[in-house]
Amino acid sequence: MDNYCLEVQDHLSAWLDGELAPEVMTQVERHLEGCAGCRRELARLEALEQALAGLSAPVPEGLPEKVRARLPRPPWRGWQNLALAASLALGIYLGGTLAQDFYSPPQPPNGFSTEVGSLEAFQDFPQGSMGMILASYQEDEGHGSGK
Repeated sequence: MDNYCLEVQDHLSAWLDGELAPEVMTQVERHLEGCAGCRRELARLEALEQALAGLSAPVPEGLPEKVRARLPRPPWRGWQNLALAASLALGIYLGGTLAQDFYSPPQPPNGFSTEVGSLEAFQDFPQGSMGMILASYQEDEGHGSGK
C-alpha cells in the first residue's frame, strides 16, 4: 500500500457522506476503479455504516425528570416583583399628588372665584348676559368692581 492509498483511505468516509469537493471526489473515484485494497476498505466502511444505521439508542425512562432534578434551581426573585410593585404604587401616588397642585386652577389675587375674576377682565358686558348678571350679583355683596 503506497502513500496515495493512505491519502485516499483518509477521504473514504467523507466520500461516502458526499462531503468532498468535486475534484477530490473525482480523484478518489478514479483511484477506487484501479485499487482493490481501497475498494476493500470502502466495503468495510459501508458495512460499518449500515451496521450503525440499524442501531437504535432508546432514551431511558424518566431521563428528562432526572436531568431537571440535577440542574440548579434559579434563585427566587420575588423581591424584585415586590420592589417593582412598590415603585409603581409610589409613582402613582406621587404623580397624583404633584398633578393635583399642577392642574388646580389659579386663584385670582382679589380673592374672587375664578369665574368672577375672569369676568372682571371685561369692561362692558352685553345687556342681559351672564357676565352682567354675575357682575351685578357681586356688586350687591360688595365684591364687585363698583360699576
